[in-house]
Amino acid sequence: MADTKREIERKYEADANAGLSDLPDLTRVPGVSAVIDKGVAELDATYYDTADQRLAAASLTLRRRTGGDDAGWHLKLPVSDGVRDEIHAPLSDTVPHTLTGLVRSRVRDAELVPVVRLLSARDVRHLVDEAGGLLAEISVDRVRAERLSGGDGTAQWTEIEVELADEGDPAFLDKVEKKLRKAGVSRSKSSSKLARALGETGRKPRKEAVVEAAPVTAGDHVLTYLRAQREAIVELDPAVRRDVHDAVHSMRVATRRLRSTFRSYGTILDRAVTDPIRDELKWLAGELGVDRDQEVLTERLTAALGDLPRSLLAGPVRGRLRTWAGARRSGSRRRLIAVLDGGRYLNLLVSLDALLATPPLLRAAADTTEKAITKTVRKDFDKLSGLVGAAVDLPSGEGRDLAIHEARKKAKRTRYAAELAAPVLGKPAKNLVGDMKSLQGLLGEHQDSVMARLALRDLATQAHAAGENGFTYGVLYGREERNAASVEAGLPETWETIRSRTAV
Repeated sequence: MADTKREIERKYEADANAGLSDLPDLTRVPGVSAVIDKGVAELDATYYDTADQRLAAASLTLRRRTGGDDAGWHLKLPVSDGVRDEIHAPLSDTVPHTLTGLVRSRVRDAELVPVVRLLSARDVRHLVDEAGGLLAEISVDRVRAERLSGGDGTAQWTEIEVELADEGDPAFLDKVEKKLRKAGVSRSKSSSKLARALGETGRKPRKEAVVEAAPVTAGDHVLTYLRAQREAIVELDPAVRRDVHDAVHSMRVATRRLRSTFRSYGTILDRAVTDPIRDELKWLAGELGVDRDQEVLTERLTAALGDLPRSLLAGPVRGRLRTWAGARRSGSRRRLIAVLDGGRYLNLLVSLDALLATPPLLRAAADTTEKAITKTVRKDFDKLSGLVGAAVDLPSGEGRDLAIHEARKKAKRTRYAAELAAPVLGKPAKNLVGDMKSLQGLLGEHQDSVMARLALRDLATQAHAAGENGFTYGVLYGREERNAASVEAGLPETWETIRSRTAV
């Protein structure tokens, strides 16, 4: 079992012979009542990575550490500058499966090997408030680094580390830093001990992507956008595995952006190469949405029931809804993790890497950026215009429902095409992104109403077969019909407003 902790810390340079006694009086930091000596801990940490240092290149660290009060395996995932999620697993001889899964999108099938050993003597003090509550831990670490692979060098240094207490106010670190700076202490140039050890004991970690020159051609811009979406999938993988809020949805959006870009910009990238990858992205998006779509529908129906007055609730409708939702829940966390651990998913990541390394560019990729990209966005917008017009002209019913759903999918694609175009076309493209997002939301409300009505018919049928009163389902069905009718009534005016101000 692994535990997660949000770690907020700052590192500072220190003279080789510095100690905590050489620091300024930290009781003069606002809020600090006392500085408590916690003694010296001897720490022995071995850091693991692939032979080509894929984890270090992505600012991830994986270590096995003994000594101190948190011996075990630690995986640190970057959140923002100075903020990381530290995931702990019990001490064992090999890397725990719970942690190898969290780095699999980076490591793929490569072996994790020991790369650096750090031996640290950590002199610790606790900064506490007048009630004795911990505000932060400050330590002076005397570190010896030994290279275990990729070199055989050693290095030694001393550094100061200030770590905020759990649930502490990050602004407190600013107060401590102000006091340290006045004493001549400066921030460390290295983001972590591992980064410094790698830099001083052997070759530096390879970078996953070379810093690119500013995009010039249409192909440059398309590839920049695609790389960002590929990186989003890889970066979100650990969050999806940890069930972090909105991670599944965000990864699903990244897959949709990739698919839409391959489709919209088919004159720039050869679809004979991208279409098979689009199919695999569609599969992944489906797996990510196995439970999510049903969850959204259940939440909508539950909220609708909650809005009804008690006088309109006939029969065991809440229990019926719970039973219905449970029976339709076809996915599970276990299923999703199996997908992410599977060969098909890893092969998809490999295919994306290969495409971006050797992109199948067509002749239009060399065109001036504005010309080629404007043409693509305009083409998507014109197709959307045709779909919306066709939907408006149809009478209410299943045909219009299907037409509106197709328009909604095209609005998404147009939005993503405009997102890619925004750095080139500026405000017109950004305005179009906003308009498409609004239109997507409006048409999405209509589609949600269609799906809710299908569900209510199913629920009513089940209730009738069980001898229950179906009145409430009919009330909700009527409300959903009115919701859809409202969208349909407002769509012509909304679309005309969007169309009249579109400048792309």
